Amino acid sequence: MHDRMYGNVQRGDVDWSVLAKLLPYLWQFRARVGLALSLLILAKLANVGVPVSLKHIVDSLDKSLVTQAIAVPIAMVAAYGVLRFSSVAFGELRDAVFGRVAERTLSRLGLTVFEHLHRLDLEYHLSRKTGGLSRDIERGTSGVSFLLRSLVFSVVPILVEVALVIGIFAVQFDLVFVWITLFAVVVYVLFSVVVTNWRTVFVRDANLKDSKANTRAIDSLLNYETVKYFNNEAYEARLYASNLLEREQAKVKNHLSLAALNSGQALIIAASIAVMMLIAAQQVKDGVMTLGDLAMINALMIQVFIPLNALGFVYREMKRALADVEGMFDILELTPTVNDVPDAELLPGDADGIEFDNVSFAYHPERPILRNVSFKIPAGKKVAIVGPSGAGKSTIARLLFRFYEVSAGNISVGGHKISTLTQDSLRAAIGVVPQDTVLFNDTLRENIRYGRPDASEQEILDASEHAMLTDFIAKLPKGYDTLVGERGLKVSGGEKQRVAIARALLKQPRIFLFDEATSSLDSRTEQAINQSLQTIAHEHTTLVIAHRLSTVVDCDEIIVLEEGQIVERGSHRDLLQQSGRYHDMWQVQMQSDMD
Repeated sequence: MHDRMYGNVQRGDVDWSVLAKLLPYLWQFRARVGLALSLLILAKLANVGVPVSLKHIVDSLDKSLVTQAIAVPIAMVAAYGVLRFSSVAFGELRDAVFGRVAERTLSRLGLTVFEHLHRLDLEYHLSRKTGGLSRDIERGTSGVSFLLRSLVFSVVPILVEVALVIGIFAVQFDLVFVWITLFAVVVYVLFSVVVTNWRTVFVRDANLKDSKANTRAIDSLLNYETVKYFNNEAYEARLYASNLLEREQAKVKNHLSLAALNSGQALIIAASIAVMMLIAAQQVKDGVMTLGDLAMINALMIQVFIPLNALGFVYREMKRALADVEGMFDILELTPTVNDVPDAELLPGDADGIEFDNVSFAYHPERPILRNVSFKIPAGKKVAIVGPSGAGKSTIARLLFRFYEVSAGNISVGGHKISTLTQDSLRAAIGVVPQDTVLFNDTLRENIRYGRPDASEQEILDASEHAMLTDFIAKLPKGYDTLVGERGLKVSGGEKQRVAIARALLKQPRIFLFDEATSSLDSRTEQAINQSLQTIAHEHTTLVIAHRLSTVVDCDEIIVLEEGQIVERGSHRDLLQQSGRYHDMWQVQMQSDMD
């Protein structure tokens, strides 16, 4: 299902259309980009003017020419200095103007990716690999930064400078210099393109191996306790070492191919300069050119080949950056399977009650989870769903919260089909306490406040008291300011669930959904919290997903689910009198508690 929905992209050559996707981000700052380009052109004009002023300086000092006034070389030297400084000054101003554009663009693109990841449905997040995803985004943003700067400050100025130098050669010197320059440029560009395309496979392989090694390391660290439970530190180290070796071999191939590219480019440049200098020296000897002309040609060749060398670097790095950016834009092209319909409505404020009408669902077509499940929870009533593991209890919770769309049937809240509602308005009406609570690496206060970020301090204290957290927090040296650690590893499972309960209470929803909410609590704490929940859930519609039957005896109705179908339903007393599946489950748990 994952491959079908999200499609593992099989890339061939680099997709240059990615460049077009960056234009909307630049267009937002078109005035600044235009100013930066203007400064860039001024910088290049000043840069090309430097060799021209150098020619006049050399000619004015050549004693074989008519004696010049001393003011001429001084003026030329001054002009040379002004042009040299202007080239640098305009370049720095250009960077200053465009710097804000690049950073703001990266910020907006990063926010776009972040928001899009939160829009993707649960199926994607259950299948993704966090380490590889984070590295793809990191490389993608770095690639975007390079592409933005190279497009504005490398490609255009290089073309402008090469055109200016060739124009000067064509006007002032023998056309042989033009042809040599054009030949060198064409050969250099073709060589760079061909070799860079050849080595792209090594770049991608290095990136793949790098992501694989990073994913393994992060997965291992996230499962630190599991590694310790099974004494598998050495096993994890061997796996990581194997991944590092693969990455090392891929990186070496990448470096060797880069060395071949650099060597070839250097050979083309050196040969072209040698030929041009040989011709220029011969023309000076024949009196066709002055020493100033020779100096200017030498300087202009440097003006051509320095940016030309940069052009090879830019193309090479653009290929690498595009390969990196593709991964990030692939994420943006993913489409969630759960979407609001075009005319989705807001759930009315007074809507209450839940109804499942012949609901069927399967994560995979060959493995159905729910089969024609129907039940109602009237407004203000409390209904529990119990059954063995794998019966589909938690799937019902996920469907109600619309993490998935039903395969058949309908789910309604307050008489409104949830498929016609906006996801935001539906989820705002439901407070969830999940079985597996994950906390943010922040303080206890902020983790509780997450239920409603604008809650007051007193509301946080009240929610904590109802969730039986007050005594626990009072014993902590830093109280509510205690950091819980990454994923809440510094607090116990029971404490995490109490924080989750406090969050849900703070949200003040109309509907409560408890998915094994007290499964990690001891019997005494469970009883106390259940009493608190009964008080809080009074006059609220409540759906309880439970494995421990002692938590649901007070429910208005208990639904027994088995293999995705409802096999029994009724109150606790009625179900015990039926001596059916619920009765057997109750006897097993009572015996287990006695043991």
